[in-house]
Amino acid sequence: MSLLSDLKIGQGGRVQKVHGVDEVGMRLMEMGLTPGVDVTVLGAAPLGDPLELRVRGYRLSIRISEAQRVEIEPADAV
Repeated sequence: MSLLSDLKIGQGGRVQKVHGVDEVGMRLMEMGLTPGVDVTVLGAAPLGDPLELRVRGYRLSIRISEAQRVEIEPADAV
C-alpha cells in the first residue's frame, strides 16, 4: 500500500482507507474519498501543493497533508 501523496501526475489507484476520525478525515470522505473508489492525480500547483484529483467523475483539489492521510492501492496493483 502507498499514500495518495506518493502518486505522480497521471497515476491513479483505489482508495483503501482514510486515516483519522477527525474533522479532516470526515471531510475527505464527504468529498468522495471513500474506500473502494478510484482516484487519479491530474495535476499539481506550481509548488506542488495542492494536488488536483479526479474522483467519482469530478475534479477535487486537496492539500498534500490531506493526501498523506489517504491509503491507496496503486493502479498497477489493482
